[in-house]
Amino acid sequence: MHKNLRSFLDQLREERDLVEITAPVDPKLELAEIHRRVIDEEGPALLFTNVKGSQFPVATNLFGTIRRVNLAFGTRPEELMKKVVELTHTMLPPTPSALWKERKVLQDLLKVGLKTVSESQAPALASKQMQVNLNELPVLTSWQEDGGPFFTLPLVYTEHPETGQHNLGMYRMQVYDASTTGMHWQIHKGGGFHHFEAEKRNQDLPVRMFLGGPPALIASAIAPVPEFLPELLLTSLIVGEKLPVVRPADGGYPIIAEAEFVLSGLVTAHERRLEGPFGDHYGYYSLAHDFPVFHIKSVHHRTDAIYPATIVGKPKQEDYYLGDFLQRLLSPAFPMAMPGVRDLWTYAETGFHPLAAAVVRESYKREALANAFRILGEGQLTLTKFLIVTDQAVDLGNFTQLFEAVMERFDPRTDLFIFNNTSMDTLDYTGRRFNHGSKAVLVGTGDPVRSLPSEYHGPDMKGIHDVAVYCRGALVLQADAYEANPDLPNILLTHYGDQLKDWCFLFLVDDIQAAADQTSFLWTAFTRFDPAYDIYAKAELVRHHSSYECPIIIDARMKPGYPDELEPLPEIKELVDKRWKEYFPSK
Repeated sequence: MHKNLRSFLDQLREERDLVEITAPVDPKLELAEIHRRVIDEEGPALLFTNVKGSQFPVATNLFGTIRRVNLAFGTRPEELMKKVVELTHTMLPPTPSALWKERKVLQDLLKVGLKTVSESQAPALASKQMQVNLNELPVLTSWQEDGGPFFTLPLVYTEHPETGQHNLGMYRMQVYDASTTGMHWQIHKGGGFHHFEAEKRNQDLPVRMFLGGPPALIASAIAPVPEFLPELLLTSLIVGEKLPVVRPADGGYPIIAEAEFVLSGLVTAHERRLEGPFGDHYGYYSLAHDFPVFHIKSVHHRTDAIYPATIVGKPKQEDYYLGDFLQRLLSPAFPMAMPGVRDLWTYAETGFHPLAAAVVRESYKREALANAFRILGEGQLTLTKFLIVTDQAVDLGNFTQLFEAVMERFDPRTDLFIFNNTSMDTLDYTGRRFNHGSKAVLVGTGDPVRSLPSEYHGPDMKGIHDVAVYCRGALVLQADAYEANPDLPNILLTHYGDQLKDWCFLFLVDDIQAAADQTSFLWTAFTRFDPAYDIYAKAELVRHHSSYECPIIIDARMKPGYPDELEPLPEIKELVDKRWKEYFPSK
């Protein structure tokens, strides 16, 4: 597949899936609003060739449709991954006949790795800034309350200071001045682990940040792979050949030869600086907090470098389509790491960490719960807020199918578990304290134990302004604003609980449009509650377990302290409306 960014852009041109915008565009807010409108319409990739204040063009919306993701990576990586997993069953122990039968797959695997090339063979090193000046790069400001311009597709390479094991991750980087940025290492991120180990030794951590290169680099950087799996090897597997790198004479980190930009420097020990706010992929602003600081010592780039960027915000954005590809790519390997897990899905509609679901083995009573704990102990899945497990062969991507299957089978007295005082994803502010919150596990296995209602026939409830059936067994209730009626869930249970007991779950929301479709429902419901704070039900404590009754109410209203929902600035919307035909004169 594609060895670099421009190879991918050339294919998109041939496919008429790339539009070049030659009109002058401001990287502060204007470019982002153009991108948002195009991705909302599932429009083409964009190449802005006249970005104010910079000589470098900007490429965005590279992965904003399923079709473009397939063009970027093809089907070969998924097919190879499935075959490799099959080999773990058919090739052990290896025999000459088995090896010969699978020789094509083995030949493909021999292509996985790194290939050392000279500096003269590395386009990424063709030019070097005489003096580091990030202001020459077209770094974007996406939302009006952002703390400044941010690199949004940085490929951050680090190595463990003791073992040398590498990590390639994607962590947003706020530009502070001409030579320093923030480094948004969230909890449970590989680069952050390396910095932690370096700080324990009072050492600065060397860092290289790449922009561009093979599209597979971007996919590998965000892939939820185990810490022991090197991302550069995953890149090579996706590309289908060895990845060219330069081994610097000074013995520093390898350099991706086909990158567009290479920023090299140090993240210093024990230094923090306020980073943010930033309009994030949860669809809200993440707030300002102290994070490590990246001091950039050199900037190399291609002679005709193209600056790749993305815009994040409410789903669906590019991360939705990339996440879908990565889950399809990696799902065959889940049973290897977690033998009791048949299938696993995290929901891009929620920002991934707030909601996950799995089809698991239930060969003995409550094995599903053991498998749930296994999932919550695996890598970035430890940050999952709400996990649903079942033994039924359902399509996890179809949340209605999953949720109905689970509600038909779960016993509220024994199958809902809420764990308080746990870690929570850095970007999730529902836990009332930074990086802290709670988790819930919902289990639904075996034969159905109830029929689910599909129509709502009352009662009329005080404090509820509209009611919609999201799926069988689950209601969405448009309720009073939280600040006007914070105790509404308890009031509903007291006055209407018995009348609503046939409904398993009630979701309180601010706008009934949350029930319109899967994306709206999942984004609204699962990004606006913390299980320990915001799940309500009649319950009793039975031998240290909370035994619940239906209905179970999830209060998914906006609450004091939650960050603001992302909305474009009216003046920018008006500007883009006015200039639309300048951007797209042929339309």
